[in-house]
Amino acid sequence: MPDEIEMGHLRGWIGKQDRDSDTITPELLKRFKATLDGYTEPVAQLPLGIHWCLAQPAVAQDSLGVDGHPAKGGFLPPVPLPRRMWASSRVRFHKPLGIGVPIERTSTIADVALKQSPASGPLVFVHIDHAFTQKTARSNETLIQDRQTLVYRQAAAFKQPEPGSSKAQPQNSARSLTITPDSTLLFRYSAMTFNGHRIHYDHHYTTSEEGYPGLVVQGPLMATLLMNLAQASRPHNPLREFEFRGAAPAFVDQALQLSVHGSGAESLEARNHRGALIMTASAGFGDNDER
Repeated sequence: MPDEIEMGHLRGWIGKQDRDSDTITPELLKRFKATLDGYTEPVAQLPLGIHWCLAQPAVAQDSLGVDGHPAKGGFLPPVPLPRRMWASSRVRFHKPLGIGVPIERTSTIADVALKQSPASGPLVFVHIDHAFTQKTARSNETLIQDRQTLVYRQAAAFKQPEPGSSKAQPQNSARSLTITPDSTLLFRYSAMTFNGHRIHYDHHYTTSEEGYPGLVVQGPLMATLLMNLAQASRPHNPLREFEFRGAAPAFVDQALQLSVHGSGAESLEARNHRGALIMTASAGFGDNDER
């Protein structure tokens, strides 16, 4: 219940930081490309979204929760709600990542907020600022900034999202791609991102404990596919900003249609095989001489 959520205690985590370092190795790049082969359109530069594979927390096995996530109360606040999802991210690309260049990831709890939903009950949003930097001769240079929002909610029976009407679906699609994520894709992406959340690979847990009809497609995986689709639509203009927001879960072995709308390739979405909205996104581009 909402009165059991001690927000004063949870907000004590604001300002808490976590740091780690990593490098894009040729092997990581090869595996990233191999995993997404056939699910994205080729781009000339380093594929976007690979930063979500870098410097992921390496939590010991006995420090994981029953859902496979790191147990609460460490870097993340101990929110007393059982379900956690990556709700959205706002990413700014300042400079391209380089292969073999040491990268430092600094994560900061920016805010913890409570909201009430008539349908879902209490929702706790944890906003995390991730900065990916590299050392230069003078200082640390920021390459990517990523404001990630996690949402915690009560356990509840899954409800299928309503199919979108023809009016709800924009007709001026500039580029589209239909994919069917399978369990191998989900497994390999979880491995690259060191994501132990069991809803992406443990069918029994997912269906019996969390009540989903099948394995859940990772939100950042769909966002990665969308941002690379956006870049493919504007190959001469580097992606500078990308924001996504999840609307509903997508499931393994069900077709997804990814679309870019408008001549500016600024609006994107993912819909499932029933036409229901799964994810919305927006993209902003720079000039071709900025990189």
